[in-house]
Amino acid sequence: MKQIIVLIGNYGSGKTEIALNLAVNASKKGLNTLVIDLDKVNDYFRMSDRVELLTDRNINVVSPTFAGKGVTPSSMSSAVASAFDGDWDYVVFDVGGDAAGALSLGRYHQDFAALRPEQLHVYDIVNVFRPMSGTPDKILALKDEMEGFARLKVTGFVNNANLLNYASADDLRRGYDVLRETSEMSGIPVVHTTGRSEFLEAFLEDGRDSAFIGEPVALETYMHRSWEAFTHQGF
Repeated sequence: MKQIIVLIGNYGSGKTEIALNLAVNASKKGLNTLVIDLDKVNDYFRMSDRVELLTDRNINVVSPTFAGKGVTPSSMSSAVASAFDGDWDYVVFDVGGDAAGALSLGRYHQDFAALRPEQLHVYDIVNVFRPMSGTPDKILALKDEMEGFARLKVTGFVNNANLLNYASADDLRRGYDVLRETSEMSGIPVVHTTGRSEFLEAFLEDGRDSAFIGEPVALETYMHRSWEAFTHQGF
């Protein structure tokens, strides 16, 4: 059964890195995989910069900034529609971290509504070190706003707490504590905890409640950017 994964979240939450990793992992399992890049705002962490990486792994890509497949902004709508009409096993939507990004999902509301509940997974990627994501109240307020624009309900949280080059297992511990409270307040489960393998392994050794960890996902770093440059650009 086709699985559609929609990734939303604040700027700098790590949606694109996670989208790349989920797609690569799915392709390794032999799944016919498609990635939809709907991040039209953030040119710093662009999915289109990694199109070659994906196509080399037999992953199909739809991106407004990737001309190699003949995809232009005017043809994006029909290209995105292929996510629902095509014979895919696994589809990942990488959505921009603003109202425009979420609104871009709204036009496909009927397509999403036609899916079976077990086919659609809407994940809120949370990096507790980013603005507007440091407390449960802030996370839930941002989630509600994004849901309203996207016309989709979040089905799971992803703990992606990190400071890029300065990440550590302590960051994941902080994310766990905040998302545990957020999950208890909202009733929305934590579906994944992600991080570089060495930090993830150290975090998992703590023996914390797996109900608020979800399925661990060790991330390969595909988006090679420095934290200094990222914060300097202000995206």
